Amino acid sequence: MGFITTILIILLVYYAIKILLKIFAPKILNYAGKKAEKHFREKFEGFDPQRQTKTTDEGDVIIKSKTSKNPKSSKKVGEYIDFEEID
Repeated sequence: MGFITTILIILLVYYAIKILLKIFAPKILNYAGKKAEKHFREKFEGFDPQRQTKTTDEGDVIIKSKTSKNPKSSKKVGEYIDFEEID
């Protein structure tokens, strides 16, 4: 008799969880989506290129050069080996 009641309790808990997830899962996912959207809006608030003000007049030429403080190293790490495919 104890075995049957254990099986029935397990099935009852399984179906109760299944029903509760069908009811509450969309609400939980909607809440998580809104929180993620709010987080991303806060992080990327200043990166809108259309909202940036124009600081130069039309026709002005601006040259921006990238100067790197750490030049790329020219160390040779290894030897290149060309492999051929054998059929």
